[in-house]
Amino acid sequence: MKNWLQKLLVSTVAVLTLGLITPSHAIWENLLEHNNNHRTQLSKQSTATENYIDTVQVHEAEDAEAVSEAVLAQAKEQAYVKFGSKIGPKISNEFDNIIFPKIEEVIHMTLDNVNQEEMKNLAITEKPSGNYSEKMFHIYNASTGKDVIRFHVRTENRPFDGYYYNFHYHTYTDQFASHYDLGEIYWSKNTPPKWLS
Repeated sequence: MKNWLQKLLVSTVAVLTLGLITPSHAIWENLLEHNNNHRTQLSKQSTATENYIDTVQVHEAEDAEAVSEAVLAQAKEQAYVKFGSKIGPKISNEFDNIIFPKIEEVIHMTLDNVNQEEMKNLAITEKPSGNYSEKMFHIYNASTGKDVIRFHVRTENRPFDGYYYNFHYHTYTDQFASHYDLGEIYWSKNTPPKWLS
């Protein structure tokens, strides 16, 4: 805590209580310890975030199964980055148990149709869109820059029902024209927070 703020609080307490109560040093030690723990936690989160690069390439993986596992781990991570701390905790159970297994199935199916050389060049975008935009992540060929498959989530407002999250994907096989449903999660009748919040 800043020294001037500490002095101000001590003075305020002394004035308000006419000097009968003086703040003990234990209060300041607890506040400082809490503040330092919070800073350490934020520093760890910041370091983890800085360790990410704009695009994660999975070409270091040795075989198709390792590539698949790396892609799935990054896919789940990017989904939760998009959900943020306000949406993620409320939909995590349904997402993990209903939606993500379908995403896994689609990713496996897509990777089965990609040759070994292409698989080495696969990457996942790392910047999910915020606000109310749909993009969760795209899997693409890093050497050509072309998307292979796009995973999105759309916020839908249904009159009298409330808000739903519609999870779906688009694929290169039809130039991303078709919308393939993965499932829905109900939010509530209240307007949901923006993505990444």
